[in-house]
Amino acid sequence: MNRTNVDNYLRTGCGRCDRFDTPACKVHDWTDVLVALRALVLETGLDECLKWGHPCYTLDGANVVLISSRVDRVDVSFLKGAALRDDAGLLEAPGPNSRIARIVKVTSVDQVDAQRDALRALLEQAIAFEKAGGTVDPPPAEHPMPDELADALDADAELRTAFEALTPGRQRGYLIFIGEGKQAATRRRRIEKLRPKILAGKGPHER
Repeated sequence: MNRTNVDNYLRTGCGRCDRFDTPACKVHDWTDVLVALRALVLETGLDECLKWGHPCYTLDGANVVLISSRVDRVDVSFLKGAALRDDAGLLEAPGPNSRIARIVKVTSVDQVDAQRDALRALLEQAIAFEKAGGTVDPPPAEHPMPDELADALDADAELRTAFEALTPGRQRGYLIFIGEGKQAATRRRRIEKLRPKILAGKGPHER
């Protein structure tokens, strides 16, 4: 994973797959869009760094916005986007299980230019919310803990400590993936297979 800086990211990519530092890296398909979005975000005075291999913009160490390239677009992720007023209707949930983060999907520099004022308004809101110490109360969890996972945590103190140290998003990922097993035996096999990832502080689908 690329942990250097955003200039290097634009040259080589995020480092999260084997296309890193090759012409096939999807970052190169979206360089112009990434550069335009980077310039817009930097106008706000947020600090820039790389996190999870992608450009991240922070305020006093707190993550506010993340920019990431996808196969078919670039996502501008507002980490507490559920708290923002979205007059222009740009924000979307990243997926069906997203609770707090919201994204704006961008596919061209022309779109950045056309939505510049709306994007700037979202950025200013996000910064003001972070400066005020705002928190977002997520909706109640929709995915109960599978009985097999509860039993495994009760029987394995090391596993419980590691699971409780995971971010809420990673915990939810395990609840979903393990809970999707149709049979108890399948759920137990998934728990056993995923135990090293839990102990390593990773989500179920992280490498």
